[in-house]
Amino acid sequence: MFEIVVVGAIIIFILIYNNTIDKNKFIADNEKYFNILREDDYDFLVYARYGEEVDPNQLFRKRIWYALVVAIVFLFIFLNQLSFLNIVFCIVVAVLVFKMPYTQLKSFYKAHLHDIDVMLPYYLKSLEILIQHYTVPVALGKSIDDAPDIFKPGLRRLIERINSGDSSIDPYMEFANTYPVRDSMRMMRLLYRLGLGSQERKQERLMMFSRTVSNLQNKARETKYKERLGHMESQTMVMLVVTGAGTMVIILISMMMMFQM
Repeated sequence: MFEIVVVGAIIIFILIYNNTIDKNKFIADNEKYFNILREDDYDFLVYARYGEEVDPNQLFRKRIWYALVVAIVFLFIFLNQLSFLNIVFCIVVAVLVFKMPYTQLKSFYKAHLHDIDVMLPYYLKSLEILIQHYTVPVALGKSIDDAPDIFKPGLRRLIERINSGDSSIDPYMEFANTYPVRDSMRMMRLLYRLGLGSQERKQERLMMFSRTVSNLQNKARETKYKERLGHMESQTMVMLVVTGAGTMVIILISMMMMFQM
């Protein structure tokens, strides 16, 4: 059995090395079928994790290729006892290998929602300054370069929908749903209303927006302060425990030495 797997792996390697099997061409020719397996938020999660310099399409092709390789390897393993259950098992393993990178990206994003919660008020403050001089869509476009990397995919999607003629609140709500942190829905509604009405109404709404952003900044500062305080308290507790344990060890050693005398 082991020999069959080794021989099969060597044959596949030789075929790929000699370009008899062009994996890139194979995946490109069947890309429309593989894209059915592509998650709707995959590109966004890739950009949020690695930044915009990474190509999501290339990473997706690697996922497809690794899953196919794993499926072929397991088919070689069960070659002598091929059955319906074994084929299903190979498919399940290939699907797990395919889904694993996506699951890791999703876990990374969820783990960093707190960071997004802290960064959002500071981004909105810089956006507020731009809105004082430009319309909301123009200000959003100009804010991308200085925005935190994790916001850039969502901002590009927001601006793309606005430029395509969508003047409803839906693009703003999509951004809020993408970053489901504290007060994101309320802030996006306020941002949408800033682009409506006369200049006088804009100044009034801008003042309301500014006050709300300032409140969010204060909450973010309090959160950071509490985190630093909690970190310092935990370090102090560790020092106290280590000091107490060390003192107890020294006392015990001293008592044992006294009894031996």
